[in-house]
Amino acid sequence: MAETVLKLDARDNVVVALATLEAGTEVQFGAAAARGSCVARESIPAKHKMALAELKPGDTIVMYGMIVGEAVEPIARGGLLTTRNIRHRVSAYTAERRPAAMAPPDASAWAGRTFMGYHRADGQVGTRNYWIVLPLVFCENRNVEQMREALEEELGYGRANSSYRQRVRRLIREQAGSRAHEQASSETVSERVFPHLDGVRFLTHPMGCGGTRQDARALCGLLAGYIHHPNVAGATVLSLGCQNAQIGLLMEELRARDPELRKPLLVYDQQKSGTESALMEKALDETFAALQEANRARRAPAPLSALTVALQCGGSDGFSGVSANPTIGYVSDLVAGAGGRTILSEFPELHGVEQELINRCVTDDLAQRFSELMQTYAARARAVQSDFAFNPSPGNIRDGLLTDAMKSAGAARKGGVGPVRGVIDYPEYATAPGLNLQCTPGNDVESVTAQAGAGSTLVLFTTGLGTPTGNPIAPVVKISTNSTLAERMHDIIDFDAGGIVRGETTIAEAAGKLLELSLAVASGEQITKAEARGQVDFIPWKRGVSL
Repeated sequence: MAETVLKLDARDNVVVALATLEAGTEVQFGAAAARGSCVARESIPAKHKMALAELKPGDTIVMYGMIVGEAVEPIARGGLLTTRNIRHRVSAYTAERRPAAMAPPDASAWAGRTFMGYHRADGQVGTRNYWIVLPLVFCENRNVEQMREALEEELGYGRANSSYRQRVRRLIREQAGSRAHEQASSETVSERVFPHLDGVRFLTHPMGCGGTRQDARALCGLLAGYIHHPNVAGATVLSLGCQNAQIGLLMEELRARDPELRKPLLVYDQQKSGTESALMEKALDETFAALQEANRARRAPAPLSALTVALQCGGSDGFSGVSANPTIGYVSDLVAGAGGRTILSEFPELHGVEQELINRCVTDDLAQRFSELMQTYAARARAVQSDFAFNPSPGNIRDGLLTDAMKSAGAARKGGVGPVRGVIDYPEYATAPGLNLQCTPGNDVESVTAQAGAGSTLVLFTTGLGTPTGNPIAPVVKISTNSTLAERMHDIIDFDAGGIVRGETTIAEAAGKLLELSLAVASGEQITKAEARGQVDFIPWKRGVSL
């Protein structure tokens, strides 16, 4: 008989309802040696929590073995936890590491596995082969869009209409050595001109000038991360010329990531070019030539250790910390155990689990840095009369995540149980093998944008409510926490972890299947739903308070 509730840790004083419980329903929970039972005093919706003890105001709520809230009203044993009768509360933490029992799964079976990737000159290995076009300042967004309109349709990557398309057609004819494409201006190219180039991605943003110098530096660091990214063959950069985000600043950030500057880079300054047409014609001609060279890349076998996997969630629900999050946490431990790199971000959603992560840091310096980044972020929020406690969205709360600490306790499961070997601030690039903690907001797109800028070649993204989030250069694998979502929004979900909730599969079994899917995606054998739908979200973080 399938379980109807789940007690996540022996120390917990609440259980999660795996299915809606009617008032008067008796449920059993816990391991066989310590089996307990409780009667629901009222209806408990699926994904929500039921108290296992009489709680009075001030008593702590414990889930995952940690404090996730406190009672503000009396709660009967068998009663429903709500935003009315509990509130956010967490345990204090220090930067001092305490002994931590870490038992990551054995990854030896995956150590010899490979994927088919693009080997770059700097030793990195990509899962995709893109050329990117980006502006250093919002003033160039229109020109980037014009390049998109000119290139996408003519090269077979999308649909567009632009006065510059004729120029690209001429370049295509010259490359083909024939006049086969000399037809009416309304005709389009049906197949890719560059079959070994996955696409040309065009990134626009509202930044680059008018903000602080720190904003300009952070933007250049993020863009440098995208240019340096192993999924990127090279880049075309458009600059106005007078903005804060200067070309020289971008080059400094690029050299910090690759002192030899081995990635092809085309840079154009509009104020030095004269007319817009002069800028655009030169940029199109030279970019087209660069695309021909990028098309020469071919996939070749690469070890699992060459992967960098981002761990992300969005539209979370009460099952996120039960099924999908621990599944990608298990994958994270396997990838790290095989020598690969994983990135756990969303610092507002690690509030309340700081001490656990500090205890897992392999050095005191890493523990200290993580503590300082968390404290600085929290202080920024308080300075504008906000708080991490405000993080859960209405959708999160409706589906059982009542406090930020409750959400964080489940979100942290994405990082598995293994050691923390790197801590990076935004927009730094991840270099340490193993699990890395990256300071980003909880906002889905801002966080995924940052993870790709830190080098993630694949994103594992869990969702309980459904979100279409994608990324321009890193494939995003969407994992549902429950099968109802997977069926209802099948056009955006790549993997269903709902069998864990029903007791039909284990976390380890689901993780094995997900890692197999991840290798297929990394090899280009399968594209994600976000890629198929053309979902390419890109939002730089402007280091203000974003929860």
